[in-house]
Amino acid sequence: MKTIFFFVAVSLLLITSCDNQKKEETDLTLYEAKTSAPPVDLVKRGELLVNAIGCHDCHSPKKMTEKGPILDPDLILSGHPAGEVLLPYDKETLKSYALFTMGLTAAIGPWGTSFASNITSDDTGIGAWTEAQFIAAMRTGKFKGQEAGRDLLPPMPWMSYKNFPDEDLKAIFAYLKTVKPVKNVVPAPKPPQM
Repeated sequence: MKTIFFFVAVSLLLITSCDNQKKEETDLTLYEAKTSAPPVDLVKRGELLVNAIGCHDCHSPKKMTEKGPILDPDLILSGHPAGEVLLPYDKETLKSYALFTMGLTAAIGPWGTSFASNITSDDTGIGAWTEAQFIAAMRTGKFKGQEAGRDLLPPMPWMSYKNFPDEDLKAIFAYLKTVKPVKNVVPAPKPPQM
């Protein structure tokens, strides 16, 4: 009788122990499911990054108001306006300063004249670019990421952006591909004229 009682008690302990372990595993699985981060929306993440890192500062033409420049909502991220004529500048001043147009879409310095690119989804922007080209451009400072391509000129801060993780660069690219296309063929950079 003692043997039967002992066998029943050990069996009950084993069953209870297994049941508790299974319950703890289930509780842990539920906890992990509740605490895991929701999936990241690449486009929303890209929009946040574009706004936070200042892409509009140079790539979006501005309208001048009594309070200063504001973004032109019809030309968001379309780069330097193709038809905008640059005025002559003082080459002596240029020896000590960089100059910007009022809309901040063109800069003149020792590197020459650079124009902010059209980064909308239009083919005159990055519409025909691949994600790989965009990431390569940000990592290498070469136009379209092409090894033999021209350099991305100041004030483009690609040297900082090259340190972004791939996920962030992919998010920026995903967002830019959703930006309203604006047909605008930005002028090619001009070499220094000193």
